[in-house]
Amino acid sequence: MKKILLPLLTLMVSFSVKAQELETILLAKEDASKLTNAYLNPAMKGFIYSMNNGWYHTAKVHKKFGFDISIGANASFIPSEDEMFNLTKIGLSSNTTYNQNTTATVAGSNSITPAELTYTTTIDGQQVEANFTMPEGIKEDLPANAVPAPSVQVGLGLPFKFEAMLRYSPKVGSDDVKGGLFGIGVKKEITDWFGPMDKTPLHVSLLAAYTNMNVDYTIGDVDGDIEARNAVTEFRLNSYTVQAIASLNFPVINIYGGVGYNGGNTSLDMRGDSFYANYSTPLGTERENLGTNPLSLSSSSGSFNTTLGARLSLGFFKIFGSYTLQEYNSVNAGIAFSFR
Repeated sequence: MKKILLPLLTLMVSFSVKAQELETILLAKEDASKLTNAYLNPAMKGFIYSMNNGWYHTAKVHKKFGFDISIGANASFIPSEDEMFNLTKIGLSSNTTYNQNTTATVAGSNSITPAELTYTTTIDGQQVEANFTMPEGIKEDLPANAVPAPSVQVGLGLPFKFEAMLRYSPKVGSDDVKGGLFGIGVKKEITDWFGPMDKTPLHVSLLAAYTNMNVDYTIGDVDGDIEARNAVTEFRLNSYTVQAIASLNFPVINIYGGVGYNGGNTSLDMRGDSFYANYSTPLGTERENLGTNPLSLSSSSGSFNTTLGARLSLGFFKIFGSYTLQEYNSVNAGIAFSFR
């Protein structure tokens, strides 16, 4: 499981490198959360939709105590319109000025020239200011400009045509970045609700699932315009999906799909023993205490969706893939080992 989660942790390192650049946005004080949220929002949405993907590749449930192990990958595509954001539309205060109206989000290209901002305020009756540049995007680091997520789970057949599904990884990674996830789902086949249809290859089920993911990135000590001691960035994700799914199960080829709703929320906190901002004045610098939790973001997203996929069955070995239409369209592909 650690190796499966490694690509996600690698991507989080890319985000965390930008998080270090985001520290300079703390100079904008009351505007820092608005700027950071606008920059990171596409990635936060992408994680929600990716983590909700890949929960099924058939509507047919296992016989009692039958099981499968599925290993797959999900990716949610970020629309081109979310590669940039407009500084004039996020409610910045009059204290913050900028040299251009648009700048890249985290999903934007590093070829996009980032905006340069100036924040002016008053400390102890003295006017001070700080200049900083927004971070570049990491589009070139994203596969096909999509946010990936792992999909490794175990399914177990239960009585009364229920099936339980579990995704789990303990917190793994390096000393600097660690992540773990837990997901649980349940599938209930309702084919027999429709009379003689249970004698056909068509199967119908209802599915609900929930996933929690935590990633911590240690920033450590930082000096410069922003001073931080024992700093860490904490990312939390909670996502859920509810689906009505169906599949045509033939001996070798299965066709499956579903309709439903994907949603969730994310949070990002920057914490440390202390954070200080250094502002320029005509006579030198002024230092201001920003507290121990200067940045705390939360966001939510949700979308109705439609999925269509196919599965190749070679005995107990399965190969599957699907495409989901939603706010951020997603793909899922993988293999499974299925018994009974």
